[in-house]
Amino acid sequence: MTGHGAKLGRKMEQAIVALLTARNTEEAAKTAGVSAKTLLRWQNEPTFDKAYRKARRTAFGQGTARLQQAAGAAVSSVLKIMLDPQTPASTKLRAADLVLSHGAKAIELEDVEARVSELERAAEEARQRR
Repeated sequence: MTGHGAKLGRKMEQAIVALLTARNTEEAAKTAGVSAKTLLRWQNEPTFDKAYRKARRTAFGQGTARLQQAAGAAVSSVLKIMLDPQTPASTKLRAADLVLSHGAKAIELEDVEARVSELERAAEEARQRR
C-alpha cells in the first residue's frame, strides 16, 4: 500500500490490510500483531484514518469495476428472461420493469453528469475572468 500520502509504519500498513480482510477489529488487530486498543487508537488518528479510507475506496472501486464488467451478461440474462415465451408473465413483467427503470436511471445520471460538467465549465470560465 504505497502512494497513499503520509508514511505509515509497517504495523499500521499491516493493520489497514487486516481491517480490509478481517471480520472485526479484534481479528484485524490479531492479524496485524497489535492490541485491539492500539488499533482503535490508530483509527482515531487522522493520518491512519485517511490511509484506511483511501484503501477502502480502492477496494470498493475494484469490486465496482468487476460488477461493471459483468453488466453486459446481466443485461443479456434479463432480456433472455423477458423474451422467453416459457417465462411466467410475472417474471417477464419484473424483467421488463428492470429494463425500463434502469434505462431511465441511466438517462437521469447522464443528464446530471452533463449539468455538473456545464456548471464546472461555467465556474472555471468565471474564475478565469477574475
